[in-house]
Amino acid sequence: MRTIEGFIVAPAKRDQKPKALAAQELQTTLVGMMGHDLRQSLHVIQGTYALLRSRFEVMPQQAWLDRGERAVTKLTEQLNCLVDVFYLAERTNALEISSVGLGPLFWRLRHENEDAALQRGIDLRAVSTSACVASNAMLLGCILGNLLTNAIKYTEPGGRILIGCRRKASEIRIDVYDTGIGIPESQLPRIFDSFTRLAPERGDGLGIGLSIVRRAIEALGHRIEVRSIVGEGSLFSIYAPTTPASGA
Repeated sequence: MRTIEGFIVAPAKRDQKPKALAAQELQTTLVGMMGHDLRQSLHVIQGTYALLRSRFEVMPQQAWLDRGERAVTKLTEQLNCLVDVFYLAERTNALEISSVGLGPLFWRLRHENEDAALQRGIDLRAVSTSACVASNAMLLGCILGNLLTNAIKYTEPGGRILIGCRRKASEIRIDVYDTGIGIPESQLPRIFDSFTRLAPERGDGLGIGLSIVRRAIEALGHRIEVRSIVGEGSLFSIYAPTTPASGA
């Protein structure tokens, strides 16, 4: 992709803030991410059963029931994660960093988002990989989930979305690429601000998804880079440390 503009969010230095404040901000970030994702799951449940009521006789019954069950399962998992995260933050004031396999994570994210992509006529693909990064599996999954939700929202029918990665020296670059509407150059510096909605007509969200992503990136010590061309698409790249014997 040709780059017109790039925007990088660098990790905050960990010694810049008191521990208590850092822990409080981390909890706020995690709650915000979970709240955002839980709302998406609730929308799927509501839409699924609304369609069941209106199309019960003309749509395959089992397919719609399967969609609802998947959304309920995801909702339950996220509630369990929320409890675990608060316990972790309360006891350690820090995130547990470990080796995270990107291949299984990409597969799960594709599976969770394929219904939304299919409904909009979008081709969603994940590149297989054996790469691993030093991160937090739950938080990294939430970050990428937010980016995929945005990509689906801002990509027209017939478009493509790809999630993959490649090695860059001692880091792995995780890419979420779409052929969507793109981001105007003048808007790039503010896309990570809270309550920023670049195209309000495309959804009723509060515009906090990318703000949550920024704060989560900082909490993990990773960084994110954005490249975009209006009318051609966007590329969000997350840089995370690779772990030993990791491939891409």
